[in-house]
Amino acid sequence: MQFIDAATIDARLSYPALVDVLERAFRDGAIAPPRHHHPVPLGGGRPEATWLLMPAIQASAPGAATAGQYMGMKSVTVFPDNGAVGKPAIYGMYLLLSASTGETMAIMDATRLTAWRTAAASALASRYLSRPETATMLMIGAGALSTFMIRAHAAVRPIRDVMVWNRSRAGAERVAAELTGQPYTVRAVTDLEAAVRQADLISSATISSEPLIRGAWLKPGTHVDCVGAYKETLRETDDDLVRRARIYADTMAGCFGEAGDILQPLKDGVITKSAVLGDLHDLTRGAVQGRASAAEITFFKSVGASIEDLAAAIAVYERAPA
Repeated sequence: MQFIDAATIDARLSYPALVDVLERAFRDGAIAPPRHHHPVPLGGGRPEATWLLMPAIQASAPGAATAGQYMGMKSVTVFPDNGAVGKPAIYGMYLLLSASTGETMAIMDATRLTAWRTAAASALASRYLSRPETATMLMIGAGALSTFMIRAHAAVRPIRDVMVWNRSRAGAERVAAELTGQPYTVRAVTDLEAAVRQADLISSATISSEPLIRGAWLKPGTHVDCVGAYKETLRETDDDLVRRARIYADTMAGCFGEAGDILQPLKDGVITKSAVLGDLHDLTRGAVQGRASAAEITFFKSVGASIEDLAAAIAVYERAPA
C-alpha cells in the first residue's frame, strides 16, 4: 500500500497530461453513486462547515455496468472560515482500492489531488468551450486553487496575460509572485469590472454568496469557468450572465443538485433546466456541441465529481517508480 503526500502528487502529475486523463475518463464513464453531503454545525457564530464523501468505481469498458480495476472514495471537509487561523478551507483524504479484491492500494492527500483534478476539469471544458485563440485570463480568487487553475488553462490555450483579482490585494499579489517565471505574465488587479470586460476567459474559485461576475460586463466570445459556489446558498454569477450564456456543467447531477449559480436562477424562473445544454460526458462523446461561434458567451459550472478524483488518483498511483 502506498501513502502518497502532496509533494509526491505534484511530482507525478502535470498539465495537460491530467486533462487528457480526465477526457478519457469522462468519455468512458464510471459507476458514480451519489455523494454524501453532510452539514457540520460549528456554533459560536461560525459559518456552517460541510463534510463530503464521494465514491466512484471504474467501469470495465465504455458503457459497462461491471467494475474495472479500481474504485475509491474521497473524504473532504470544507470549513469556510479557516483562513482566519491561517489554514486552507478544504482538507481531504483519498482512499484508492482494488475493485477486484477490495484491498487498499493507496491513501493519498486529497486536498492536493482535488486542486489538480478541479483545474484539469475546467481546462477540459475550456478545450470545448473557449475560443482557440484565448489569450487573456482573469482569475477571481487567490485561494489554494488559483495557481492550479491558471496553470491548467494555460496548458490548453495560448494564455499570455493573466490578471488576478481577490478581495485582498495581498492575496492576488501572492499568486502573481508564485507564478513568476511562467511563459505568461501574471499581475494583480483591483478593478474587477474592468478586468472582466477585458478577459477572454474568466475563472472564479470563491465561496461568495453574492454574484461577482456580471453578465453586462462580458464581451462577446468570453468563456466563464466557475468552480466555487458549491452549494445552493452560494453564487459567483448573476442572472444576466446565465441569460446570455450557453451553459454547461461538469455533471448534470451535480449541477442540478448543488450549484447555486444554476439553482438560484432556476428557482426564480430566470432560466429552465433546458438552458444547461450538457456536461463533460456529453462534450467528450460529441453528444452535444460545444462552442458554436466566436461571438457567443459560454459558461461552465463545476461542483466537482467523483469520476475526476478516481481518474486522478489512478494516474498518481500508476506513475509510481517501478
